[in-house]
Amino acid sequence: MYHETAKLIVYRNFGGDSILENFAEIFRDWEVGHDRDELISRIYAEVKRLLDLSTAYGFDKNLWQNYLTFLLITNENSFSLTAEKQGAREGSVNHFVKNDLGIFYQLFHYDFSPIERALDIDCFSILTNYHAIPKEKKNYFDNISRAVHRVSDALAKAKDADEMFVVLSSFYRDCGVGMFGLNRAFRIREGAQGVEFYPINNADEVRLSDLVGYELQKERLIRNTESFLAGQRANNVLLYGDAGTGKSTSVKAILNEYAEIGLRMIEIYKHQFKDLTAVIGQIKKRNYKFIIFMDDLSFEEFEIEYKYLKAVIEGGVESRPDNVLIYATSNRRHLIRESFQDRSDDVHRNDSMAEKTSLADRFGVSILFGTPDKKEYHEIIKFLAAKQPEITLPEEELLARADQWAIRNGGISCRTAQQFINDVLAEKK
Repeated sequence: MYHETAKLIVYRNFGGDSILENFAEIFRDWEVGHDRDELISRIYAEVKRLLDLSTAYGFDKNLWQNYLTFLLITNENSFSLTAEKQGAREGSVNHFVKNDLGIFYQLFHYDFSPIERALDIDCFSILTNYHAIPKEKKNYFDNISRAVHRVSDALAKAKDADEMFVVLSSFYRDCGVGMFGLNRAFRIREGAQGVEFYPINNADEVRLSDLVGYELQKERLIRNTESFLAGQRANNVLLYGDAGTGKSTSVKAILNEYAEIGLRMIEIYKHQFKDLTAVIGQIKKRNYKFIIFMDDLSFEEFEIEYKYLKAVIEGGVESRPDNVLIYATSNRRHLIRESFQDRSDDVHRNDSMAEKTSLADRFGVSILFGTPDKKEYHEIIKFLAAKQPEITLPEEELLARADQWAIRNGGISCRTAQQFINDVLAEKK
């Protein structure tokens, strides 16, 4: 195995501590006669890592082939990034890629029986004929699991490196490469090399059809998003209004509606606004459309993070790339709270208020989500209840109880309606 992996060219960098590279070194040491107990210990350490990875990403049947597939579809290199944008094209790099895939073909069909016999172990036989315990989708990366299984099966059936090349380049073209190709929603964190993205594996799967009312608001959001995806002019969007009216849910639903055609979302918190420029720098050349999502956005008068946001929206020295928009939600129309000092004198008030109210004005589209009236609230209750067969209360009783719930729990809103339905469902258990 070591002799094969050492010949990789394009698919060479899998990190300094990859399972593949560690297995390769173990097999090299086995060939030269290292201590048996030490080799077994090292093998079991890598088996545990592979099992942990398989649990996180839902691998099954042949964990070894699943793992190799995972490496191939997440490795961002000169070929995979180009294929993401253009598909496979004629070029000299294809020669090196097919060289690597010839090696991966050997790895896919590697015979582990000699080392198992020599060390009297059976772990590789189990890994290549594995039966995973079923898990709930929220407990692993279901979308990655499905992609890995599909591509792994196709690569295993390929007769040679040329067929593997077709499978892999087609996947890059259709789905992309790396985490952006396999996930739709992300958050960011500070890493050793700067800002890092990490996927959200249990993102809300709500759809626009699940949202009752607010048809004009949804239509404006859809129109702006579709223009963005079509490469036409589109605006940053501020969704503002009362709490619990569906602002955040609408943005999440937009992502779910259009993720299959290349929409991605990065959720950023206020304390991370200083990293906005770095985030945009990493995504501006990718073949996706990114919405940077800022939920429940507001600033106290002493907070200065809004300056980072304002600089990004206005463009600064470097204009905002065409594949990035900002969608924000807020309970305030004016995002920065006015202080008493802002009112102290006319000159200061004018300068200060112009500075602070101008942030909201930088969002080209502002969409108001108002509190539903009682009739609309009842329609929401009936809609949500109809989706739950367990709820069999007569309509009159259901709505009367919903009104009582709203009185006790903060008033009428979409959120209150969903909380009431959840409480009714809890009674049934």
